[in-house]
Amino acid sequence: MGTPPVPVMKVRMFWQLKAGGVSTKVAATRAGFSERHGRYLVTKAGGVIPTVKVPDVVSDRGEGPQGRYLSWSERDLLSVKHAAGQGVREIARDMRRSPSTISRELKRNTISHKRYAAGSAQRCAEARLPRPKPRKLTVNVALGRYVWDKLSGAEHFSPEQICARLVIDFPDDLSMRISPETIYQCIFVLPKGELKREVKRCLRTGRAVRKPHRQTDGRRQVVPEELLIAHRPPEIEDRALPGDWEGDCILGKDGLSQIGTLVDRMTRYVILLHLPNGRTGEETRDAMAAAIGALPPEMKRSITWDQGSEMRGAHRDIAIAHNLDVWFCNPHSPWERGTNENTNGLLRQYFPKGTDLSIYSAEDLLFVARAMNNRPRKALDFRTPNESFTALLTSTP
Repeated sequence: MGTPPVPVMKVRMFWQLKAGGVSTKVAATRAGFSERHGRYLVTKAGGVIPTVKVPDVVSDRGEGPQGRYLSWSERDLLSVKHAAGQGVREIARDMRRSPSTISRELKRNTISHKRYAAGSAQRCAEARLPRPKPRKLTVNVALGRYVWDKLSGAEHFSPEQICARLVIDFPDDLSMRISPETIYQCIFVLPKGELKREVKRCLRTGRAVRKPHRQTDGRRQVVPEELLIAHRPPEIEDRALPGDWEGDCILGKDGLSQIGTLVDRMTRYVILLHLPNGRTGEETRDAMAAAIGALPPEMKRSITWDQGSEMRGAHRDIAIAHNLDVWFCNPHSPWERGTNENTNGLLRQYFPKGTDLSIYSAEDLLFVARAMNNRPRKALDFRTPNESFTALLTSTP
């Protein structure tokens, strides 16, 4: 009679378990197939868990809904009874089904000139099951072109930023609307081959399959107690004023190259420090003097750094030279510099992990900083950091 490789109901059970937070291995085992096939399903779906309807009633055979359509086990039983010569009404009574359901099943899923078989019937039913609507980005050519241009442009807009900018750029055109999840579905699910590689280059994570978030870890360095973030003034935490910066270094391959990063807590304005020769305290101090030396005093209030070696022995000189306060996070606490950590993650789209960062010139860093500062941010009501920072500069006496 033949057996389909993986029944639809098992795949549905797998996705239901995944949606509930179960690992791929456990979900595949409970659904009744191998972990390898589970990983294949996840990769094929781009890591996006599809919407799966949970059956209202489960049959007494423990598989499938007791509704309009038959489950695999019911089709198996039907094929046996039909081959034994039982009539439709007799089979319906035995299976506690409507005669019309049995009759319709035999007509729709029996291959011409062959007897009804459970395996072929299941495959026929599953082939008719998917009825996808056309993707919005495929139907609306103008919308698709806008989304792709923003994804692949120098600023590399995120799907959420694209959706917000559509409202601003097309306030009266309701056809130019889309949700972030719809864009993600098109990014992760549809692309194949060369298109998939092209889309991957446009994503900030550099991945074409969704992955769970992982927590980062910090490094321990001892700093004076009075310079820890716990003693930082509360107005810095409130982001009430500009000029409170967070800083760090992103590292290249084997930790042999680096780029310094500064981001203003209020405006999210990004400044990149060119550190071609190392990240000692002296080199960080000189790079920072070149980067922020021309800013007005109102834009230089404080800097919060992690406990890395970049500021070791130089924080006093930086504080005196720019008349600002230097604060340090606690060990293993990167979330205390959340704005900077988020910015470093965005910068990895331009400076991927495992690459040599020494190949980038000061002009390259300036280009990337401009792209970052011209990207709309949700925290700024989808204004750009450049717009916010410039507005503060012009309004400051």
